[in-house]
Amino acid sequence: MLMNFLLLFTGFVLLYFGAEGLVRGSSSLASRLGMSALVIGLTIVAYGTSMPEMVVSVKTSLNGQGSIAIGNVVGSNIFNIAVILGITALIHPLKVKLQIIKYDTPIMIGTTIIFLFFFADSFISRLEGAIFFTGIVIYTAVNLIMAKKDPSQIGETDTGNAKLNSLAAEISFIAGGMLLLVLGSKWLVDGAIGVAQHFGISEAIIGLTIIAAGTSLPELATSVIAAIRKEPDIAIANIIGSNIFNILSIVGTSALISPIDGTGISVIDSLVMLAVSLMLLPLLRSGYNLGRIEGFCLLAGYIAYLAYLILYI
Repeated sequence: MLMNFLLLFTGFVLLYFGAEGLVRGSSSLASRLGMSALVIGLTIVAYGTSMPEMVVSVKTSLNGQGSIAIGNVVGSNIFNIAVILGITALIHPLKVKLQIIKYDTPIMIGTTIIFLFFFADSFISRLEGAIFFTGIVIYTAVNLIMAKKDPSQIGETDTGNAKLNSLAAEISFIAGGMLLLVLGSKWLVDGAIGVAQHFGISEAIIGLTIIAAGTSLPELATSVIAAIRKEPDIAIANIIGSNIFNILSIVGTSALISPIDGTGISVIDSLVMLAVSLMLLPLLRSGYNLGRIEGFCLLAGYIAYLAYLILYI
C-alpha cells in the first residue's frame, strides 16, 4: 500500500515537470518556426500528451482486451473536455481563437460521430482503422500547411515568456517533457489502481475512470501549466487536438495492428462522449471565451456521469 502511494506522489511530480518542459519547449519552437501556439498545441503538444493513451490502447489491443482499448479512448475524451477544460477555465478563463470554433471543434465532433457509426457493431476493423489513420495524417498535414500560409500567425507566440536559446534545447525540452509525462502517467495509474483495488473498487469503474483519467493526466498537467503561463492557445488546443488524435490515431493504429472487439463498452458511454463534444461548441462561442461559469458547467456534467457509473455499474 505504501508503494502505491509512493507511485502516486512520484507520478504527480513527473507530470508537473514534464508538462512544464513540454509547454516551454513547444511555445519557444512555435515562435522560432513562425507558427502560432495554437497550431503547435493542436499537433506537437496534443499528440505528445496522448502518448499514454496510445501505449495503453495498443498494448490492450494486442492482448485482445478491446474493451479496455476503446474504453480508454472514450473515457479519456470525456475527461479531457469535462474535467481538464473545466479545471483550466476555473483557474484562468481562456480566450478562444476563431479557428478552434470554425474548424477544429467541428472536426472533433465529426470524428466522434464517425467513431459512433463505425463502432455501432462494437467492432473496429482494419479497414476502419486505416480510414481513421488516414484522417490524422491529413489533419496534421493541413494544419501545418495552413500555418505556414497564414502570415498573421508569425510572431503570435511572443507572449513574453522566456524563449530557449537553440533548436536543440527546444527539442530536448519537448522530448524530455513527453518522456516524463508518459512515465508519470504510468506510475500514477499503477498507484491509483493499486489503491482502488485495496479499497475494493470494481474493475469496471477502475477502467472507465481511473485508467481513462490517469492516461489523460498529461493533458491536465499541460493545460493547467499552459494557462498559468498565459498560453491559452496551447491550453485549449491541447485538448481539442488530443481528442482528435485519440480517435483518429490511437483507435486507428490499434485497429490496424489488431481489429478491436469492444463489446464491453456501453453505448451510453459513447453517447456521453458525443454529448460533451457537442456541448463544448456553444460554450466556446459564448463571447469567444471559456470562462469560469462554463468551466463549472463542464465539471458538473462529469460529476453527473460519475454518479451514473457508481450507481448503475
